[in-house]
Amino acid sequence: MTSTETTITAQFYDLDPMGVVWHGNYARYLEQARCQLLDSIGYNYQEMQASGYLWPIVDMQMKFIRPIRFAQEFVVITTILETANRLKIGYIIQDRASGEVLTKAQTIQVAVAAATGELCLESPKALTDKLGKIP
Repeated sequence: MTSTETTITAQFYDLDPMGVVWHGNYARYLEQARCQLLDSIGYNYQEMQASGYLWPIVDMQMKFIRPIRFAQEFVVITTILETANRLKIGYIIQDRASGEVLTKAQTIQVAVAAATGELCLESPKALTDKLGKIP
């Protein structure tokens, strides 16, 4: 499986009035980690577009286990789980110091032909060639 690890530090502006990271900021953390993962396989958003495909997120799920607090360093472990007819990515957010799992998440993206706006029922060769054949 293809994976990357992205270290992030929670900033003051990420917090909600209760002093923990506001849940809406987790999508940004996933995006940051996803971009690093896509860069690592040579198929980032610019390369997707250049290959003729757009990859919108059609599903995002999160399970919040422990809150992230101000100045806490955490690691987002990002793994490609499936590429057959969609790009399914799993995420585990862990405290950097202890390794404690804070959040689990996944996103699903589908390929859309940029020229026509049509949904692709299979992942394009432009992606599968970068990865080999992950089921």
